Amino acid sequence: MTKMSVPNVKNSIDRAIHALEGRMTNGLSPASIMVAYFDWLVHMAHSPGKVSEMSENFARKTLDFNVWAARATMDPEIADFIQPLPEDRRFRAEEWKQFPFNVIAQGFLLKEQWWHYATMGIPGVSKHHESMVSFGARQWLDIISPTNFFATNPQVLKTTMEQGGQNLVKGAENFWNEVMQNITNDHHDSDSKYKVGENIACTKGKVVYRNRLVELLQYEPTTKKVEAEPILIVPAWIMKYYILDLSQYNSLVKFLVDKGHTVFMISWHNPTAEDRDLNMEDYVQHGVMDSLDAISAIVPDQKIHGVGYCLGGTLLTIAAAAMARDNDERFKTVSLFTTQTDFSEAGELMLFIDESQISYMEDMMWDQGYLDTKQMSGAFQLLRSFDLIWSKMVSEYLLGEKPRVNDLMSWNADATRMPYKMHTEYLRRLFLNNDLAAGRFEVGGKPISVSDIRTPIFAVATGKDHVAPWKSVYKIHQLVDTDVTFVLTNGGHNAGIVNEPGHPRRHYQIATKLDNDRFVPPMEWAEKQPVHEGSWWEPWQEWIKSNSSKQVAPPTMGTPEGDYKPICDAPGTYVFEE
Repeated sequence: MTKMSVPNVKNSIDRAIHALEGRMTNGLSPASIMVAYFDWLVHMAHSPGKVSEMSENFARKTLDFNVWAARATMDPEIADFIQPLPEDRRFRAEEWKQFPFNVIAQGFLLKEQWWHYATMGIPGVSKHHESMVSFGARQWLDIISPTNFFATNPQVLKTTMEQGGQNLVKGAENFWNEVMQNITNDHHDSDSKYKVGENIACTKGKVVYRNRLVELLQYEPTTKKVEAEPILIVPAWIMKYYILDLSQYNSLVKFLVDKGHTVFMISWHNPTAEDRDLNMEDYVQHGVMDSLDAISAIVPDQKIHGVGYCLGGTLLTIAAAAMARDNDERFKTVSLFTTQTDFSEAGELMLFIDESQISYMEDMMWDQGYLDTKQMSGAFQLLRSFDLIWSKMVSEYLLGEKPRVNDLMSWNADATRMPYKMHTEYLRRLFLNNDLAAGRFEVGGKPISVSDIRTPIFAVATGKDHVAPWKSVYKIHQLVDTDVTFVLTNGGHNAGIVNEPGHPRRHYQIATKLDNDRFVPPMEWAEKQPVHEGSWWEPWQEWIKSNSSKQVAPPTMGTPEGDYKPICDAPGTYVFEE
């Protein structure tokens, strides 16, 4: 054994241990978590004034609560001791207003309030560690919430009395079915009414180009005339492309085609261990650039409207900046949906991104060549634990309700993997080092700058986005020297984008900042802009149309000869890869 091989063997042992651990922790680094708690505990121990203040607060609040609880036994109309946060839906039902459940609920909210106070504002604790500890406290409190237990949930008790316990029988059946799905690793519902290519991802089209990484879908026209400039949609590769082509009534693709646009969509290959060395440069070149070449051959002499969603929007921005650097002027406009270009304030997702966490994740991916869907889902489930874990447990296991499935939920269960090298680069260069916003990100061996983009930009953010917070998306205003039309819509990361006209309870704010206008801070922007009822799809489509030149006859599907002849019908083959 050579001297150089010894450390390699030791590193391999470390990686193997971390990879094994990662399968049990859903990809969360124990070291990262322990360092955060150690930072908090050490500084707490060295802050006797803060500890004294916390003790005093606890004693005073407890005494006041006990007085309130005594009154609650005799006053059914008593006001809440603690007002829940506006987004907290757990105790809204009327059953929670009745004694003793009102006391149980208010006692729990008091615990939550105190632990928030105890984990925040400790002198000397790093902001990142403080956020991790506070987030961890919320997760543990979510576990012991009275909504999660039979004896302390009045809605469950009422349902059990009304159904004679049948809800618990059905709940046990639901629990057993899920256990068996996890054991057999079969999460496909054969009885599901949502079938890819039949009633979701079913807009008619052809695969006109395929390489190792993508299939390019071209959709059939439904109008006699179309806008001259086609649209290329770059979806995120973390999930299947068809979130933008769900059911016919909420398909963005069908909406655009019916409005007279020629639409192309990238469908990403689901990576395996053989793809471990695919990197960000491959995703730019073989994803965006190869697709642009195909579109330019099918619709020659026309510029292209680029549209990117989530990670796909970040990739589109990288491609657009590289093209601007190289005087490639094929983009007519750029539209970015819930897309971050500056990752300095990337929201709660940053809780899971630091040097320790990324190194741990690299070891997991090194072991298998990719990041598995289960390992990715851990962090996302924790960010929305009430919606994705606990409310599901209560409704399915305690209330015995049949698992709810709609087209968006069906898509959400259809996750993909991440190649080792690409995901490492993405996390380090974008999230950890923020290279794109800082002008350090390289494409083709040379750095790019987002400020080189001169095409008009349409950016969409959603108000309840845990993945790409709207204030982070808003930073595009500070990075580019071009006109930016910005939309803030209600809803979350996915539901706010799947926002078809006619969808109830949808609204948005919209404004355009011209290149020479002064910067307006995000909160000031939100306070000034009027709220419009309805879907942002309509003003966006009008914006695309206003930035198009003329209407022409639809192009052919692919090219009659050459490299872009139709290969098969949409949705192609990559969308079915597991």
